Amino acid sequence: MSERETWASRAGFILAAVGSAVGLGNIWQFPFKTAQFGGASFLIVYLVAALGIGLPAILAEFIIGRKTNLNTIDAFEKLGHKNWRIVGALGLFTGFWILSYYSVVGGWVLRYIGGSLTGAYFGAPAEYFGQISAGMDALVLHAVFMALVVGIVAAGIEDGIEKATKLMVPSIVVILGALAVFAFTLPGASAGYAYFLSPDFDALAANFTDIVPFAVGQAFFSLSIGMGAMITYASYIDGDQSLFGDGITIVFLNSFVGILAGLVVLPLLFAQGIDPNTSGAGAVFISVAGAFGNLPAGQLIGVVFFGVVLIAALSSAISLLEVVVSWVIDNYDVSRPQVAVTLGGIIFLLGVPSAIDTAWLGWFDTLAYKFFLPVGVLGILIFVAWVYGAPAIDELMKGSGLGDGVGLTWLWLARTLVIVGVVVTLALGLQTLFLGPNPAIIPPL
Repeated sequence: MSERETWASRAGFILAAVGSAVGLGNIWQFPFKTAQFGGASFLIVYLVAALGIGLPAILAEFIIGRKTNLNTIDAFEKLGHKNWRIVGALGLFTGFWILSYYSVVGGWVLRYIGGSLTGAYFGAPAEYFGQISAGMDALVLHAVFMALVVGIVAAGIEDGIEKATKLMVPSIVVILGALAVFAFTLPGASAGYAYFLSPDFDALAANFTDIVPFAVGQAFFSLSIGMGAMITYASYIDGDQSLFGDGITIVFLNSFVGILAGLVVLPLLFAQGIDPNTSGAGAVFISVAGAFGNLPAGQLIGVVFFGVVLIAALSSAISLLEVVVSWVIDNYDVSRPQVAVTLGGIIFLLGVPSAIDTAWLGWFDTLAYKFFLPVGVLGILIFVAWVYGAPAIDELMKGSGLGDGVGLTWLWLARTLVIVGVVVTLALGLQTLFLGPNPAIIPPL
């Protein structure tokens, strides 16, 4: 086997982890799910989930990764708990599953960059989205996006992923900030801010069972928890840097970018008179198309916007592919480029149904949110908090400069409230998957 790579710097790890977290989950998923589930009502639940459940969970994954310096499956065996490898395998499978349809959405972004250059979607944005979101066009661009992901991962940890994310993450923040300023100038944008930032507690109470699983699932998705990515990235750490500090930084930046994306997309929705409750997964594409089509510099702004969405999509996608690549390289004497190409091809094939029909994409996404992610996170938390236990505190506190009381508080929080929160989320998700007149578990055959 080849010698295992490491990050060249602590900043490289943080930016790579932030890049994994800051992806389509923030710019594509977060705004439309916020709009779909009542604006600020969803935002409140999401922020509570990100800090109260997401942070303890991401620290648990960091502990496993840094302690073992191994992939998400073999790490459990090195910790002396071989039977728990199934949890790591589930994380690997979940990342595989998500990347298959995530890449299809990445292909949409590529198509919209070209559409912005030509102004192709300006006349009829909704119809344009319907035309390009499924079919042969979507399939070809799904392949192109996967090829970009494979190329970055094939270049390695330091020369590929780290160098790419050091450029990508700052670019995302700067460009989104500029677009948020632009959105602020649009007539009617104030209604979008009110919808996004003013909580509707009646709506929260009325839709609580729908909002909670999606908000917590969004926290898992956007923080790359439960899919093996954070275990894998932490396994490349060479040193005793503060995992606690890194976790806080990642959660903060991830939430900040999600809110920033909302401050771009929702004002655009309201400025164009688009109903946020019915805009669905195409909200980002349809709303910005309508806005850019009415601007003198709409083509240029469109390229910039979808360029930053592409950067975010790639920064997350490379972490999902790296989860599987890491496992193969740790166990077999094969070259990284060969592994990346082979696995990228398999993931492409799994994503073919999502590229052909958006109903399949929705089905893949629903299963990821409501089943695979919460089950994976629950397994990680039970293992670290109850099975591994006290040694996890020692690993967490290395390099932090904090007292053991902080670690003990984290451990008992993970053992109790965090696990309860994940169980409740899973139960609510299972209810919609298996019960009701149209159970979501049934594929769109």
